[in-house]
Amino acid sequence: MKFGVIGFGNMGSAIVKGAVFSGVIEKEDVYVYDIKETARKAATDFGLQVVRDDEEVAAKSDVILLAVKPQQMIDAMDQTQGALQDKAMLSILPGVSVERLRDASAAKEFRILRLLPNTPALVFEGAFACSLENDLTEEERAFATKLFESIGSITWVKTYDLDAACGLSGGGPAYVAMFIEALADGGVKEGLTRDVAYELAIQTVLGSAKLLKDTGMHPGQLKDMVTSPAGTTIEGCEVLEEGGFRAATIKCVSAATKRSRSM
Repeated sequence: MKFGVIGFGNMGSAIVKGAVFSGVIEKEDVYVYDIKETARKAATDFGLQVVRDDEEVAAKSDVILLAVKPQQMIDAMDQTQGALQDKAMLSILPGVSVERLRDASAAKEFRILRLLPNTPALVFEGAFACSLENDLTEEERAFATKLFESIGSITWVKTYDLDAACGLSGGGPAYVAMFIEALADGGVKEGLTRDVAYELAIQTVLGSAKLLKDTGMHPGQLKDMVTSPAGTTIEGCEVLEEGGFRAATIKCVSAATKRSRSM
């Protein structure tokens, strides 16, 4: 398939590069446009086909990835003119419904899959929440699945739940980064050098996540494995509970979800 990309920022470029490195698509089959000259140059340097505007992207492609900022959606869709007719679009825009995408396009008929990625896709560990309620053809859906699995994992959810996915996995890397930073600060407070503290904190989070994923272990089970009776870890857990760690995290995801639904 010919693959078009409207918006070659961090996420758009990560998806394309992952798919190319994994052999899902060939560089010569990718058409790109971005309003930023630096992004266009990056696409050219990578060996992709950079075209003159969004309309040409849509005209030359079978499947188009819409990877602009939500506030740029109307302009981007307007620029495609009627070139989206009978094509498939993969939209990663948070808070932008299928109805809004259709209303912004001059094309009468085109197919849409909405999904929410996250930034670990940059290192091929993305979490992609994809809408079950889409009208892609079987071939297009298979292509999209292969595309996103090349840089992470896919979870199929109801369209309504995309906002919750935005609040959880979309913003999750920021929450995890804040936890790692705080964990390292605790180590520095107790005498570790900054580089050692970050190394230990990052590897601890990475290893814990891998252990849970690879074994299917419940998070509570891992917590119980580490918390020995009258030991050091249970003392730390008590402090986290006193500080409202769980409640704050739940509220964090809920607040981000609410914001996504209001966009």
